[in-house]
Amino acid sequence: MSGRGRILGDSLVTALAPVVWGSTYLVTTELLPPDRPLLAALLRALPAGLLLVLFARTLPSGVWWWRSLILGTLNIGAFLYLLYVAAYLLPGGVAALVMAVQPVIVMLLAALLLGDRLRLTHVLACLLGASGVGLLVAGPETALNPVGILAGLCAAVSMGTGLVLTKRWGRPAGVSLLGATGWQLTAGGLVLLPPTLLLEGLPASLSAANLAGYTYLGLVGALLSYLVWFRGLERLPALAVSFLSFASPLTATLLGFLVLDETLTPAQGAGALAAIGAVLLVQLTSHRPARKGNEDRPRLARTGETNGSMTETNRFRQTDRTIDNRHSNKAP
Repeated sequence: MSGRGRILGDSLVTALAPVVWGSTYLVTTELLPPDRPLLAALLRALPAGLLLVLFARTLPSGVWWWRSLILGTLNIGAFLYLLYVAAYLLPGGVAALVMAVQPVIVMLLAALLLGDRLRLTHVLACLLGASGVGLLVAGPETALNPVGILAGLCAAVSMGTGLVLTKRWGRPAGVSLLGATGWQLTAGGLVLLPPTLLLEGLPASLSAANLAGYTYLGLVGALLSYLVWFRGLERLPALAVSFLSFASPLTATLLGFLVLDETLTPAQGAGALAAIGAVLLVQLTSHRPARKGNEDRPRLARTGETNGSMTETNRFRQTDRTIDNRHSNKAP
């Protein structure tokens, strides 16, 4: 398969994760018990994480204990809780619109932590994508709950930061994608466990619809989706992966049309095309061929390093390897 074909294939597979996540708003409002964002996040993350850890039979070591805790909190624990708060307090489309700031966060952090170049095309793609999502979800019935808006913004910051740190740290040699994903899901679930028990408690009973919703979100919305998401993050630039998240509001809008009998306007159609155009723009401009002389540089897919990585990224990774080696030498 050609390089362009491989990139297209990886992008399409990775986009399946935000497509599934776009159904979270519908499942939350239609199937889950009301006003239990902590419980929803916990049951989505912890069972899936424990299944993956048991299957992979690998535990973190050295610095990967605290790295897994940080990544699990940012990508899973804090993100899912804040996402469910936004989903409970805002219409699905509005929550998706607030989350559309995530690519901007990733663009800035990738320049700072990964050494990625800030490109005008990427700035324009951020504006185009946010405008498209705005057209896609805006309507006279749009309600703006300030707590929901704040939760959505914090969720975008949390996952954007976690995405860039996951790209920078990669995963340790010899650890499978299943194991590394399981670490994050388990860590995020364990972070959610104490506040869930203290603040919400466990429900006295769950209906069949509740069980179906939690099962879907745990197996499909967490276990399978995060495997696909982190696989894509290893193979694609961080910003390109972040822009694929625009598939989430597209899915939420489409499900509203198909399941909830919501209407689609010409403005929403234009917004969908704008969001898709922003994704394509980033996918086409984030995979520049390496400069002459870089052909012999090894491609480190596991650490998330691509041909577009610069010397600054190598310096960061060498620092991380040095820390890993020091901790390994201290181990008995």
